[in-house]
Amino acid sequence: MILGRVAQAIPVVMGVVVISFLLTRALPGDPAAYFAGPAADAASIAEIRQALGLDKPLIQQFFIYVGDLMTGDLGTSLSTGQPVAMDLAARLPASLELTLVALILSCVIAIPLGVLAATRPGSWIDHLCRVVVTAGVSMPTFFTGIVLIYVFYYLAGVAPAPLGRLDFIYLSPPQITGFYLIDAAIAGDWETWAGALKQLVLPAGTLALFTLAPIARMTRASMLQALSSDFIRTARAAGLGRRKILYGYAFRNALLPVITTLGMVFSFTLGANVLVEKVFAWPGIGSYAVEALVVSDYAAVQGFVLAMALLFVALNLIIDIVYALIDPRIALG
Repeated sequence: MILGRVAQAIPVVMGVVVISFLLTRALPGDPAAYFAGPAADAASIAEIRQALGLDKPLIQQFFIYVGDLMTGDLGTSLSTGQPVAMDLAARLPASLELTLVALILSCVIAIPLGVLAATRPGSWIDHLCRVVVTAGVSMPTFFTGIVLIYVFYYLAGVAPAPLGRLDFIYLSPPQITGFYLIDAAIAGDWETWAGALKQLVLPAGTLALFTLAPIARMTRASMLQALSSDFIRTARAAGLGRRKILYGYAFRNALLPVITTLGMVFSFTLGANVLVEKVFAWPGIGSYAVEALVVSDYAAVQGFVLAMALLFVALNLIIDIVYALIDPRIALG
């Protein structure tokens, strides 16, 4: 099963490579002109275009790009002057840490809320779940982030300045995983750990308010469907306890669509958290991709798209494995 899923993903990745290459070439602007600077003349721009290989036919550029990919070379970013692979490796942990913390926070709130709403339909908890879902999908993330900054940083003064992963009074922990919370904990630097956690609270809370809506909605719908199933009525008729029925049977069967939703939410959030990264000056891959788009940095944009595609493939494989762990009827080959 795992090998089959990997084989199915190969055409998807190949399609992403082709589409990202063509779309970047369709972007407005000239990377050679940006690299040359505003004072450069036409001869200088043409020379730089030749040095970058942009004067070659499009099909030849594509095969050169694919050949570099086969060797693990994603190209060099015009914006930073560094290899794209190094830029992505440096920025990806920041985005992953923010997204994972936000997803954990939203799950802690959304899943119990969805279960309680399903077991008490029509109650105030059910209405609260609907209000939270509606508010979560209605408010843009940049607006929520600005409001949280205004309330907790400007008015209350309880939150740190929204200026990245760490306040300037802290030193970055030793680079091990790239996740500041994990690296600081491994190093035993709990002061830096607390500082990194404080910086995470507002951006992660902003993303959590956005992501908990689909999770709570799917949890409620899946639990309602599971509780109305025949096997639940049979379990009740057999005299099983309420807790055993609710968590041992109904919740376990309702988990599969919730996990699918979690995977989609994680994928979407990781690629779409650019607004939150911009608002909180978070040095992630989302802001990196936007900066590359502005200056038509082909290599950086293509590297970002390819990295996201590979992450989605890996995430879908993980979801398939989790399915098999939850539902024994799904076998791993």
